Parts: sequence; C-alpha cells; structure tokens
Amino acid sequence: MEAPKPEEISHPPMDQLQGLEYCIDSNPSWGEAIALGFQHYILALGTAVMIPTFLVPLMGGTDNDKVRVVQTLLFVEGINTLLQTLFGTRLPTVIGGSWVFMVPIISIIHDSSLVAIDDPHLRFLSTMRAIQGALIVASSVQIILGYSQLWGIFSRFFSPLGMVPVISLVGFGLFDRGFPVVGRCVEIGIPMLILFVAFSQYLKHFQTKQLPILERFALLISVTVIWAYAHLLTASGAYKHRPELTQTHCRTDRANLISSAPWLVVVFPSISKVTISNVFRHIPTSMGFSLIKIPYPLQWGAPTFDAGHAFGMMAAVFVSMIESTGAFKAASRLASATPPPAHVLSRGIGWQGIGILFDGLFGTVTGSTVSVENVGLLGTTRVGSRRVIQISAGFMIFFSILGKFGALFASIPFTIFAAVYCVFFGLVASVGLSFLQFTNMNSLRNLFITGVSMFLGLSIPEYFREYTAGALHGPAHTEAGWFNDFLNTVFLSSPTVALIVAVFLDNTLDYKDSARDRGMPWWAKFRAFKGDSRNEEFYTLPFNLQRFFPPS
Repeated sequence: MEAPKPEEISHPPMDQLQGLEYCIDSNPSWGEAIALGFQHYILALGTAVMIPTFLVPLMGGTDNDKVRVVQTLLFVEGINTLLQTLFGTRLPTVIGGSWVFMVPIISIIHDSSLVAIDDPHLRFLSTMRAIQGALIVASSVQIILGYSQLWGIFSRFFSPLGMVPVISLVGFGLFDRGFPVVGRCVEIGIPMLILFVAFSQYLKHFQTKQLPILERFALLISVTVIWAYAHLLTASGAYKHRPELTQTHCRTDRANLISSAPWLVVVFPSISKVTISNVFRHIPTSMGFSLIKIPYPLQWGAPTFDAGHAFGMMAAVFVSMIESTGAFKAASRLASATPPPAHVLSRGIGWQGIGILFDGLFGTVTGSTVSVENVGLLGTTRVGSRRVIQISAGFMIFFSILGKFGALFASIPFTIFAAVYCVFFGLVASVGLSFLQFTNMNSLRNLFITGVSMFLGLSIPEYFREYTAGALHGPAHTEAGWFNDFLNTVFLSSPTVALIVAVFLDNTLDYKDSARDRGMPWWAKFRAFKGDSRNEEFYTLPFNLQRFFPPS
C-alpha cells in the first residue's frame, strides 16, 4: 500500500468547528428544541442544588430554607440566561450558580458577628443579607469592566496561544468534581458514565424517524435509567446498613427537597406562605388569584453592607469574569461560531455583572458564571442552537415557581451529574487545546509558555486546596480578612492562574518576533466586530437594537 502524502495527512486550521448539526442561529424543530432545552435544565440542576445544599446548613437554615434558595437560584439563573442570550454575547450559554464564590461566602458565614447569633433562623437571614450586600457591591466590578469596554481592551493582549491554557483549564481545573465524586457512590456513578458514553458516542447513529435519538438525548435517557436504578437500590434497602456518608451520596431520598417543597403556594411580601388547602380563604379579593411561588427582590430582607465582605467578594467576581471569558470562547467554537469580538465579549461581561447584581437582590446565596457543563453538552448533542438554551431558561423559571415538581427533578443524586461532568469538562478542555492549531507548536517558546502556564494553573490551586484542607484556612492568613479572601480566591482558580502566567509570558517573551507563531494573523480579524462578515450573523443584537449600540 502506497504511503500517504504529507498533504493528505495534515489538517488545515478551521475557523469554525465542523460536524455540528445545528449552529448558533439554526434551530431544530420545536419538539426537538423543547426536549433539548429540558435536557439542559436537568444538567443545570446539579450545581443549582449542590451549592445551597452545602451552604444553607452552614448558615443555620432548614430544609425549607434550602428549597427556597434552590428555587430562587434557578429562577435567577433563568432570567440571567435569557438576558445573556438576548442582549449579552448571544452565545448558547447557561448562566448558573458558581463555586468560585465559596471562599468569600464561607468567610462571611464564619464572621464573628454572625456566628454569635443564637437563633439559627435569624442567623440564616442575617448571613443571607450580608452575602447579598457583598454581591451587590462586588457586581460593580464586572458591570464597569464590561460596559466601559475595559475588558475588551485588555482582551487584545490575548492570543490563541495565551487562550489555550485558560480555556483548557476551565475544564481540566474542575477535575475534583468529576471522578472523585463518582467514587463516592461507584454503583450508580460508573454505570452512569458508561451508559452516557455508550449512548452519545457508540450508539449515536441509531435513529428514529431520521432523528439520532440516542446521541441527542443521551443525557436525558441515561439519567432516567440510572435515577430509577438508584431509587430501586434505595427502596430495596441496599443502603440500610451502609455508612452515613455513603447513604448521603447514593440514596435518592436524602436531599429532603421533595418532602420540604409545597405542592402549590402563594407568596407575597405582605403575607405569609399559604398551602393549597387554605389558599382560597386566605387570598384577599383585591389580590387576584395565584397558585405560584415567585421569588422577588429583597425577599430575605434588606441587604447589609460591609467593606471587608465586599472586597473579598470582588475577587470572586474577578475570577468569575476570567472563567466566563474562557467558557464564552469554548461555547463559540462548540456552537460553530467565530470567536466573540472584544466588543461582544465586553458586552457579555457587563450583562453577567448585572446577573450577579440580580443574585444579590434576590438572594441566591452565590454569584453567577457560565455553566461549563452546559457548554460541554453542546458538543455531545452537536446542537449549538441559541433557541434551545432560551427554552432551557424557560424551564428554569417555570419549575422554580412550582415547588413540588421542581424539587422532584432536583432530588437526582449528585453522583449522577458528576459522572457526566467527566465527559463535559474534558470536552470543554479539548476545545481549548484545539486553538493550538492556529499556533506554531514546533516553537520552543510556545511549548514553554503552554506547558508552564498549564502546569502552574493546575499545581498552584492544588497547593491552595491541600493547604486549606490541612490548616482549615488558606495560605494567605493575615489579620486582614478581605486580603486573605482575595488571594485565596484568585489562586484557587486554575483558569485565573493560567491567564496570569500565560498572558504575561506571551506578551513579554520574544513577543515582537513571534506574532505569526502565536497565531496573531488568524486572531486579528476576530478582534473587531466588523473584522469578519460572520460576526454580524452571530452577534448582532435582536429587535434592531444594534443601531443604538454600535460596536466600538
């Protein structure tokens, strides 16, 4: 057999990812789009449930408080996702709750003035208001950097080479939420991982009425099967004599969300919660008829403001902005779009800042960032449609106001989500690596920058995690709490460390003679909105709003 010619085994760089069935501005049928949107909603539940489950008990809250926080978080997630897809970057990204905010939030929870409150419910409310105040103030960081275009100006220092570690570590940096969590309940985690990979990859060509149903809905089908299997194990008493920690991770009845959530409630600021059995005789005639629970701003009371809390939270907002920048660029590739121009990226960061402001006003107990797992789902379904994500936002809002139905889906064990995170986080990381095709990886300079920034991006946060686990506080441990929170938050984030190292090295190490090796000739045309004709197709604002906000 004749050996292939070199040109036959090379793969030329491609601006847009190939093989997607639907890109950002093309849409599947309404029935398929609704089912895909529901699938994105199910995936978003993992983080939306786990963050309140972890934080609310630390704040002194009850299961009822936890349910209410979960519903509030989902409601605001839906609003923020709609705003981002309509007026922000317009990329198909879910804006969800973020673990990035854990360091400053836990610092607030352990504030001596709050810990001294004896009444658990009063401590919960006081802590929630303190977190709200910090989020409201800190949101100004993204709002100012976004709408002033400062972040867009700074992004001009990014090159394809500099973005490779940042985007890759958006996925790789979350490795601790993958198989380590699967290992806490291997009997449901490993079957979930195997089943999802089998459906989405090996059986993806199976079609029903010309629809690759197993590829499109691998997540929905596998979650349903393994959830039922987990419930069967729970009901059969398989975990009756197992350790408490195992039961927490494996059982389907340990979240206490279904039992704590009312079927239907009426909630208004001026009256207390009323169950369905009493609803008709408690609703004033002048109020009208409503059988829904709608979260509203300041529902926990007036926020309280503390300068130290706010400064610590600003670090988390800054980190959230960097991680979202990497996730936006990954989403653009998985939606078969061109990289978002600086103007569009700044616009998206500005709207994300408004989203964090909403988090503070409504009281979601954490801030917002781009959901990395939902970005990964775009790749396995090969559907990057904006409409699908907007439909998922509708599901978030709808189920957040119907307590019992939303709590039913939220009772899925987190181990099931961790199993698919192993795939989604890895896929997003590989999208970052795909930017290497625009650079010269035969250059020792490029190899040095890529390797060092990726290694330090993984190694430094791991050091901070290990130190914190052993000493019960971060390596930064001075008398200034806000300073500690700032440093510990920044250096716990792999993408943030990678950006600091990669962008610094890329713009100081032989940069004048390395433009071509860094991929700058390819990158330059995507910096400006009018640099490529496709930008108008992907990123123009709807409702003819572009004429009021022309790109700078």
